[in-house]
Amino acid sequence: MGVARTILAVVRFLHRHPRKAIRLLILGDAGNSNLGGGAVSGGHRRLRWLLLLAEGQRSRDPSDYEGWIAANDQLTSDDFDKMRAIISGWSERPLISILMPVCETPEPFLVAAIESVLHQTYENWELCLADDASVTPRVRKVLEGFAGQDSRIRVVFRATRGGIAVASNTALGLATGNWIAFLDHDDMLAPHALFCVVDAVRRNPHSQFLYSDEDKLGVDGRRCDPYFKPPLNLELLRSHNYLTHFAVFRRALIQQLGGLREGFDGSQDYDLILRAIDSIPSDSVVHIPHVLYHWRVHPQSTASGVAAKPRAIEAGARALAEHLRRRGLDGDVEATAFGYRMRYKAAKNPGLVSIIIPTRNRHEVLRTCIESLLASSREVPFEIIVMDNGSDEEAAVEYLRSFANHPLVRVVRDDQPFNYSRLNNRAVALARGQYLVLLNNDTEVISSDWLVTMTAIMSQPDVGAVGVKLLYPDGTIQHGGVIVGLGGVAGHAHLRRLRTEGGYFGRAQLQQEFGAVTGACMLLRKADYVAVQGLDEQRLAVAFNDVDLCLKLRRLGKRIVWTPFVEFYHHESLSRGLEDTSEKRARFESEVRHMFSTWQDALAAGDPGYNANLSLSTKDFHLAARSRAPKPWQ
Repeated sequence: MGVARTILAVVRFLHRHPRKAIRLLILGDAGNSNLGGGAVSGGHRRLRWLLLLAEGQRSRDPSDYEGWIAANDQLTSDDFDKMRAIISGWSERPLISILMPVCETPEPFLVAAIESVLHQTYENWELCLADDASVTPRVRKVLEGFAGQDSRIRVVFRATRGGIAVASNTALGLATGNWIAFLDHDDMLAPHALFCVVDAVRRNPHSQFLYSDEDKLGVDGRRCDPYFKPPLNLELLRSHNYLTHFAVFRRALIQQLGGLREGFDGSQDYDLILRAIDSIPSDSVVHIPHVLYHWRVHPQSTASGVAAKPRAIEAGARALAEHLRRRGLDGDVEATAFGYRMRYKAAKNPGLVSIIIPTRNRHEVLRTCIESLLASSREVPFEIIVMDNGSDEEAAVEYLRSFANHPLVRVVRDDQPFNYSRLNNRAVALARGQYLVLLNNDTEVISSDWLVTMTAIMSQPDVGAVGVKLLYPDGTIQHGGVIVGLGGVAGHAHLRRLRTEGGYFGRAQLQQEFGAVTGACMLLRKADYVAVQGLDEQRLAVAFNDVDLCLKLRRLGKRIVWTPFVEFYHHESLSRGLEDTSEKRARFESEVRHMFSTWQDALAAGDPGYNANLSLSTKDFHLAARSRAPKPWQ
């Protein structure tokens, strides 16, 4: 169900079943709203129940991929007839040159790969095969046999082995098409792959690089382990190469880049992609949200895990290091168990950071927070502004008085009714720092160098906000980024995964971009905060104000980055009560309506860290029962 249809379904449900809807919003899932980071307040979690009823569906567990295929990706003869009819109406049908370097490929795999090209619905292609001096006689026989059957298949046999980059460039030398696609010699294309590529090119005439979703072919030949990818996500790409399959480039771009480079074998495609995105506008990179590539798993393939080709890890690190230099970024590349970590280097004098902490009573919670901040690294200078929202417990008042002459901590009294947005806006007006950290009073620093890491990421001028990994006291993840649209308005990614768990393709341990990060711990520039007029204290007093802030930053062209390499404990919602009064319920419902009406386009566009084939109604990174990706043949 598309986002617009989902919103319509919610509105209809509210109209037809108002009492049940209100009950779901108020009581559907026990929880309470937190003092900042309103993205997944208890009220928002309750909204998910309403969304489920409105959609009338559940997500599919990732292990039920066969069920997802049957419901969403089982193409019929009628579907292919529709594609052919659409193709017949195209005035231009660009030639796509598919490059396939071959080396000692097992015959069944090689035959299946070539036949997957022969079975394409879109027929204006050429297959450029370069055998890299295979010594197995059957390889030559298979290649020559196919070339003799179809004039679109072109083959060259190298006399000496040069490696995958050299062999790919040899195949490139055979190509005459305006578009260049890459297919490994033991993988397969979906039969509608080229149709979807040309359709995407027609819809995006400025495109220069296209890529699709992919899955794997297990040893039993069954499709498994789908990777439903986000749009171009620079920080995620720097964390691992998620763009490779199915990759299609304009030939002029490949020629400009000089083809693939020797010395990067195993990560030659990663190097090519990084060089490509460094030389073209980001909006010329197009994601096709369909599984068009089947990556075969066998002991020698990279699909079986990065450990299968350890040299590829080192080559990838070198490609990333060059990418950073081309971008003018100072930093080091570190291999991790799940990909890579960019250790950006902050400016020598990053400027003062103002840490803003709204609070009320619960002095023992605030004490834990402030003591952990003061014990952390002072490499980046900071001040702490405590916004005391009417504390009236004697112990809390006494604790706050203790900061009267503290060199780093200021306490500002505010006795007005609780309004998280207004408290932060008032503190920002008093802040002396170039940077701001919005921080909940119920957090506790784990990573001593947290501010060094966050300000280093923020040294990139196009980064608008940085969020961190927040953990429940039991060591599970409370915040791993915010997915806009999840559960209706927004929801936390990687929720309740173990602290060290990789999650979906390792993404719980990889730096990446999302639509938003929680205001429970968020770093941003004061100038950007002021430019977007801060938090919305009129319409978003408690919930969703952080999501709204991030969406406003994105509207300025800023990226929202989440890093797993900074960790805090988050003792969630210790300072605020339940949404248990009519006034609070009315306020929350108003905030939901405001987000739907103000950010309808953003909700429809989807989150920059998510995919239309993944669920918005239940658990993050589960398969959507019904894909929201448009099918161009329907």
